[in-house]
Amino acid sequence: MMPSPVTDVQESVQAARRVHAHARARDLYFALYADPQHNARAGEAFLRDQIAAVQDIPADLPPTLAQLPAWIEARSEAVGIQYREYLAARKGGAPRRYFSNKAHALNFIKSAAPTKLVDGSWLYGMLRNWDSPDFHPLIKTYLEELGEGVPDKNHVTIYRKLLATHGIDNWEQLSDDHFVQGAIQLALGHNAERFLPEVIGFNLGYEQLPLHLLITSYELNEFGIDPYYFQLHVTVDNAATGHAQKAVQALLDLMPRVGDRAAFYKRVLDGYRLNELGASTNSVIADFDLQEEVVTVLAQKSRVGKNMHSDYCRVAGRSVNDWLAEPGQIPGFLSAMETAGWIKRGEEVENSRFWRLVEGERAEMFGVFSAYELQVLRDWIVTAPGATVKQERTLTWRARQRTLDNLGQHADRSTNFPERGLIRRRAARDSESDNELALLEGRVASAAGKAEAMALLLELMTPAGHHTAAGLMATRMYTQLLDS
Repeated sequence: MMPSPVTDVQESVQAARRVHAHARARDLYFALYADPQHNARAGEAFLRDQIAAVQDIPADLPPTLAQLPAWIEARSEAVGIQYREYLAARKGGAPRRYFSNKAHALNFIKSAAPTKLVDGSWLYGMLRNWDSPDFHPLIKTYLEELGEGVPDKNHVTIYRKLLATHGIDNWEQLSDDHFVQGAIQLALGHNAERFLPEVIGFNLGYEQLPLHLLITSYELNEFGIDPYYFQLHVTVDNAATGHAQKAVQALLDLMPRVGDRAAFYKRVLDGYRLNELGASTNSVIADFDLQEEVVTVLAQKSRVGKNMHSDYCRVAGRSVNDWLAEPGQIPGFLSAMETAGWIKRGEEVENSRFWRLVEGERAEMFGVFSAYELQVLRDWIVTAPGATVKQERTLTWRARQRTLDNLGQHADRSTNFPERGLIRRRAARDSESDNELALLEGRVASAAGKAEAMALLLELMTPAGHHTAAGLMATRMYTQLLDS
């Protein structure tokens, strides 16, 4: 039997994803984040490897530029229809499509962190072209990813707060595959002059509204998790006036008038295909296993906890320190605790002695586990082996916000960054942050001209720095100067 075209495409994508495994995307990710100046060439080599890996992946872009607007509109319409079908199915009693429990949803947020924490970074290199109107669609897309300097609209700031709210840490220890997209984005951002067509193509693919974004927002809300980060991308990526439309405009504006237009467009397609590499939303959701996550959580704790328990604390005749001595013993330790009655699967967590040790007013191990880790343990305990996860009753995020509004206790999403603009709204200069912002204002004011001021500002708007107080202020100033 001949393989189907769909199977061929899937095999091409999987083969391409395997090629990059040796490239150590995780190491490059942190190197580019911390010191792009000395690692840009490594990023260039990485990109060339990835581009070579995606050559056999079909790209569904239309063959001519004139067809792009209709292509985007058709894609958006198809996603809208699929989402309506999803909502109708849910209303008819269908289960959640993505998340089996709250721990699953939070694990997705953790797994996506390496990509979300460098959101928009592939466009950073465009900032140097502020004096060319042809680059403005891409520059403005980057500025909007940065919230134009407003803390509660800056995408990275929003995601950092989401992680902190739910005690999600240790994302830095995720597998190499989770860092591929982030490494690609950082490498593009710091090698824009060499990879302009690929940046345009990557941006064109990344800014299309995917179905998973809509479903993710819907299901996170059901678990009482703030879906704002994901909702924001639904609105800003719209095909009418949003980033999807700007992506097409950028390609039309920057396509060479003289030269090999076909070769340029081929490189655009290469950049478009780069979106297929690494862990994706669908793959990280599908890969989640609650049992494995419990083992992972306890294995991470065992690095410190293996020496912290008294000898009198024994399970199945062995000390807890003994059980925790080797990470490979964690599954046996969990099984032994179930057999000994320390953990009662399928019952309320309060019935398990182990839970009462880690959570509660007088819990002896209070604070050992983060909010995310406690959620993993809770969902695992209340689920009987082989059974569907038992769901706790939770107000949706929107319902909880309405309740807070009614009580007059609604708190906005912004973080404690000083609000500043070209003219500062507050005169206080007490703190170190105030002094830093005052220094920035002074340097911009004393710049010899607009070019020098813009060069100074864009150095503070890097993927690693734009969400800081100085980076946010620099973004606001750059935004105001761009069209002045």
